[in-house]
Formats: sequence, structure tokens, C-alpha cells
Amino acid sequence: MKFVKLAIVFLLCCLSKINAQNYELGKVTIDELKERIHPKDTAAPAAILFKKAKTFFTYDRKNGFSANHVYEFKIKIYKKEGLEWANQKVHYYIGYENLNEDRLEFSNGVTYNLENGAIVKTNLDNQGAFKKKVNKYWNEKMITLPNVKVGSIIEYKYTLKSENITELPDFQIQYDIPVNYFEYKTEIPEFYIYKPILIGTMPIETDAKLVNKSQSFDDEYQHTNTLSYRQISTFYKGKDVAALTNEPYVNNVDNYRGCIHHEIEQIRYPDQPVKDYSITWEGVASTIFKEKNFGKELEEKNFLLEDVRKLVTDAQSLDERLNIIFKYVQGRMNWNEKNDYYTDKGVIKAYTDQTGNVAEINFILINMLKLAGIETNPVLVSTVENGVPVYPTRTGFNYVIAAARIDDKPILLDASHKFTSPNILPLNVLNWKGRLIKSDGTSQEIDLNPSVVSKEFSNVMVKIDDSGKLEGKVRIQKTDYDAYSFRIHNASKSKESYLEKFEEKLGDLKISDYTVENKATNLTEPVIETFGFVSDNQSEIIGGKIFVNPLLFFTRSKNPFNQEKRQMGVYFGYPTLEKFSLNIEIPAGYVVESIPKPIRISSENKEVSFTLNISNQENKIQIISLKEINSSIFAAEDYNGLKELFQKMIASQNEKIVLKKI
Repeated sequence: MKFVKLAIVFLLCCLSKINAQNYELGKVTIDELKERIHPKDTAAPAAILFKKAKTFFTYDRKNGFSANHVYEFKIKIYKKEGLEWANQKVHYYIGYENLNEDRLEFSNGVTYNLENGAIVKTNLDNQGAFKKKVNKYWNEKMITLPNVKVGSIIEYKYTLKSENITELPDFQIQYDIPVNYFEYKTEIPEFYIYKPILIGTMPIETDAKLVNKSQSFDDEYQHTNTLSYRQISTFYKGKDVAALTNEPYVNNVDNYRGCIHHEIEQIRYPDQPVKDYSITWEGVASTIFKEKNFGKELEEKNFLLEDVRKLVTDAQSLDERLNIIFKYVQGRMNWNEKNDYYTDKGVIKAYTDQTGNVAEINFILINMLKLAGIETNPVLVSTVENGVPVYPTRTGFNYVIAAARIDDKPILLDASHKFTSPNILPLNVLNWKGRLIKSDGTSQEIDLNPSVVSKEFSNVMVKIDDSGKLEGKVRIQKTDYDAYSFRIHNASKSKESYLEKFEEKLGDLKISDYTVENKATNLTEPVIETFGFVSDNQSEIIGGKIFVNPLLFFTRSKNPFNQEKRQMGVYFGYPTLEKFSLNIEIPAGYVVESIPKPIRISSENKEVSFTLNISNQENKIQIISLKEINSSIFAAEDYNGLKELFQKMIASQNEKIVLKKI
């Protein structure tokens, strides 16, 4: 099975000649208003009848070029669940240091209804528009379109103006509802070289050409001048884009959501050196290190020197130094829940405050490890919710971790979270590849997917009496990411709260004598749970015979993969090995009439396998079950194979052990 590729470069060549069609706001028909269901997706609560956008650049003497992005939407409401589309909101950036804030304005908001056979039009007024501050970096504007009901058609337009020409907004193609038609025009001056990237798999037609362009502007003496240049004009269009629906085992649905992304590669003004942004990874690394909130902060070490000396005075090895410093930073620093690969207030103030963002905490860790004689560099990461940077990019990252190297072995570290440990990162950081960058401009790809299999071993000793009641003891051991997952989900829960949910999960067991080791301490050690249990609902008595599932309360009865078709890859997070060892003592006066046959199944490349072995000797039944998942992610085309394998696995678990009276 192969990893699904989430993006492909969109070459600016003419794939087909496109004649623009007449998709205009205000052109609503009675037939459109009468339509009760979407013709190609009868379950759709609404549909985008068309989405149009245009990106173009304007010039003035003071600010140079600015980018303008104009969007138009026409949406049909089919069901009451679709009424939420009457509320629209757009974020825009205000946190620039050297640029003016972005500006966003809604316009042309209209609702159309069919009343007594006539089209009734209701315009958006000022009471339906809102603005709010999200944080110091972002504002949000919202509109609520009036008089929207099932059957309505709504239209609106908004314009985003920005002096930020290094990062264009993504043009989203795919939504949670169908899109009947879309088109996107870009008019980009030749000075700016962008890499267009298509995310998703839907076909898109495009046409690109180089044309002459000129703009008038006023000089410092208020005289009108003309700026002439060449412009890359590109036109994208497509139709019948299916809704992107939720599917189980998906890391981030937006990794698969269709959109056109523009990544700045170079800026090349006449008679000036070319400014390399992201055409190479070396360009990415050198550009980022030049930023004062990155490279300069990684030079701030002197204030840490005395603390490092105290910490490592008695350390005998580099490994010991690393572990001491990591635990110290992790214990001292508190994450303010902000992800970034740039510092905010700086490492010195963050260290004093004992609070900082991800960059500040991990830069402190990097600087302390360097002072301790350990080679350490930053690794840029895009978290799961931020998507996957497939090509050289600065804007695709939103996080930074540390990579230490001891005896030529890399050790990945993140001290911003309380339950991480060396080579155990937060789950949302396990997102394909990171990029280790150095101050000399070199970089290398870092595989973030764990190479070590996380294990969960469950040992069960149980007795069954002649009424079918089960009584026994369980020991569960979790390692690596299975242990980490347990800690982050349960470390703050009370014993009573945890056991209430745990008993319910295991089929309403009655648990006693519960203990747990290494729940919030000894983070490199396995989490170990032990408990006794009693259950009277894990067996059936029919005709004097006792029927019981071989895995008892660990039996899975439903296949998580029940869709006929799969749009997205299947994401398991990390490789796992799940093992159940059960020793069942049958009641006196009973013998085993039948047991399920042993089974071993696996995927074609052995990336998923399942084994169930059952043996019987006298009054004891021994069961060993193994499930191995050796890859973190599988392509959508592998879905049918996974679905079939899981179905066979579940079927074998639900074959009964049958006990009969002698």
C-alpha cells in the first residue's frame, strides 16, 4: 500500500481552450427556485450553484503592488439543515508589522424566494453584517442573509484587499455540499513568481497566457505616470464537484479538500537582485533564519548558561544530559496554546515568565542542549490540522520541534507538551514530513512517522461458572504512543470518572481493585493497568449450552469501514501491535463442544495482519490474538482491501466458543 499524494503541481500550460460562460449574480430563474433536490446528490442540504473569484494586482507609489481578491457565490438551499449557509463569515489578517491591515467588505447580499409564482428579492441590510476581533492577528466579518428558507437561493460577494503579496488566499473548490460550477481568474504581474498547487483529485481545466498590462498612478508631485509590465493571466474552471463527506480514520479532512494554492517562489523587480522565497528548500531555510523572531532567538544562549551548568554537572553521558535538560524545560515551561515557528515575546522573556508559545519553549530547549554539547537543530512542522507541505514552502509550516543527534542517531523532541518524551511527539505533529533547517541555509527532510511500533498487550485470566458468569483479572500494558494517548486523555481524570467510562466501554463490567502505574510520571515507561472484574452479560445460555466470544469484552462487532466508496486516505496515526492473551477456565461439568478455527489474514504487503489462535486442553482454553498495523496512512485506493480484511477479522472474533454439559 502506498501513501496517498495530496497535491500535484499545476503547470501553467493550456490544457484546453475555455470559453467563459455566463454565471452572473442576479440571474435567478423560477426553475432554479422550484428545484427541490440536487440532481446529482439527493442527500445534499444545499449546493453552491456557482463560485467565481478573481485575483488581480493594483499599484500605487506609496505601497507598491497590492493584491485584490473578489469572490461571488450563488447557493441553493434544499433542506432545513442547509439553512446554516445563510450565515457567512470570513477571517482576514490584521497582525502585520510593516504592512497595513487587510480590508474586507461584503456586498450584493440577496435572498431570492418563490412566492405565488413570482420571484421575491430581499436585500441584505446593515443589520445583517457584523465584525469582531478574533485575536491580535485576525478579524472576522460575518453576514446573515435575510428571509432564508428551504427553497431559497442566496447570493453574496466579498472583496479582500491586502498588501501581502507573498501569500495569496487559497481558492477553495470543495465544500461539505456539492459545487455545480466554479471559476477562478488570476492576473499576476511578471515580477511575482508563484507556484500553483492543486490539492484534491477533481479535474480542472486551465488556460494561461502572457499579456501586456499597464496601470496609471500618481507620483510624488501628483502627476499621472504609467507603469507598464507583462502579466500572467490564468483561468481555471471546473464543474460537478462532489461534497466532501466525513469518513472514519481521517487525520485532517482539509488535506483532501479541493483547492488551488499559490506559493510564492520568487520576487524579481527590474534592476534588483532576485528574492528567493521558496523555490528551493535552501531558499526556505535561509529566508526563515534571517527573520529576527527565528534565527536571532536561536543565538540567545548566554542567559541559560548558569542553569545548564547546574543541571549537567553530574551527568555522565550525552544521553543523560539530554534527558535531564528535556525534563527540566518540560517541567519549567508552560505552553500558552499558541503554535508557531516564530517567537512572540522572545526566549528570554518566555524563560522568565515560564510561559511561551511552541517556538519559544522549543528554542529554549535547543539552546540549552547546544550549551550542553549536543548537536541540535530546529525542525519545521505542519500539524495535522494545518495540512501537508508537499513542496518547498515557508507558509505551509505552523510549528517547530527540536532534533538532537547523539551517536549519529536523531532524537525528536517537543518540550511544549507535558506528556511527551524523547521521540514521542504530540499526536498532531505526526504529519508525514518535517524539515530540519540550519543557519547555513542547508536543510533535510525528517520523517515524523514513528518507526517504533506502539504496543498494547492485554492478559486476561478468567473463570466461567455454570450460570455463564465471568470472573477474573486483567493486566493491560501500553507502550510509546499508546501510552502517550492514554496519558493525554486520562491523566487529569479522576479514578471514578475514568472507571465509569471504562466499564461502559467493556460492556458494563464491574471492575474492582483497579490500579494504574506510570499514568503521569515515568513517561518513558509503559502504562500498566490491573484490575479484577465480574460480568454476567458476556455469555449466552441456549439449550443448556454456553456460548461465549473468544475475546470476551474486547470483541469488536462493527466494521469501522462501511462505506461503499472512499474519498480520503485512511489514517491510523502510528504503527500499532495489539495483542490479547486469554486463559479461560470452563465450569465443572462442562466440556468444549467447538471452538473457532485458527485464522491468519494479512494485506498484500503485510502492512495489516490479524491472527487468532485458540487451543483447548482439559478445562482450559487458551486464546492469542494479534493485530498489526505497520503503516500510519493508506491510500484511498487501498480502502476496499482494508474493509474486507477488517470484516474478516471481526467475523472471526464473533465466532462462538460453545461449551456443553457432560
